[in-house]
Amino acid sequence: LVFSFFNPSGGVATGAAGHTVAANSGTFPAVVGNGVAMTVGFLGPCGMNTPHTHPRATEINLSVNGTLRTGLLSENGARFVFNELPPGSMTVFPKGAVHFEMNDGCDTAMFVAGFNGEDPGVLSLAQRFFGLPSDIIDPTLGSIGVQQVQGLEAKIPDNIAVGTDECLKRCGLLRPPAQPIAQHQANVKAGSGSAE
Repeated sequence: LVFSFFNPSGGVATGAAGHTVAANSGTFPAVVGNGVAMTVGFLGPCGMNTPHTHPRATEINLSVNGTLRTGLLSENGARFVFNELPPGSMTVFPKGAVHFEMNDGCDTAMFVAGFNGEDPGVLSLAQRFFGLPSDIIDPTLGSIGVQQVQGLEAKIPDNIAVGTDECLKRCGLLRPPAQPIAQHQANVKAGSGSAE
C-alpha cells in the first residue's frame, strides 16, 4: 500500500524540462474505491506543465519548493486567473478547467497535486489538439492550410516543456534546439475515425 513518487513503477510522463508521476487507479490500485489520486511534478528550471485539463476531478495544487506561476480558464467567457504560488501555498483547479503550472525559478521545483477522483484523467491541449481530423483543425485555426497545420504539430513539445524566454534569459539558460515530441495524438483521417 505504498507508492513511491521518487522510484515509481509507472505513471511517469517526461518532457525536456521535467516529469510528472501519477498515482491513480491505473498505477496504484489502493486508491480504487477511495475517490482520490495524486500527481507529483518535478519541474526543472523554467519548466512548464503545459495547459491541460482533468475531465473527471478537481485538483488542489501545493507548491513544495520554488515559486510556481499558475493560470486557469474555467469556461468560455470567464476571466483568466493567474496566481503565483510561493513554497507552502496552494490553489484549486476546478474539474475540466484549462490550467498550467510553471516553475519561474532557476532551480528545480516540485508540486503535489491532489484529486477528488481515483481516475482524474488528463488532456494536454496542444499535444492532443492535432489528433483531430485535419479538415476540422484547418477551419478551427482560420483555414491556414493543412500543410501549415502539419508543420505546427511537429513543433509542439512533450509535457513537461521548457517555459518562457524571459525565464530562460533570467536563469542564463538556452532554449534547446529541439524538445521531445512523442506525446502527440495520432491524427484522425477525416470522416473515418481511424488514425492517418
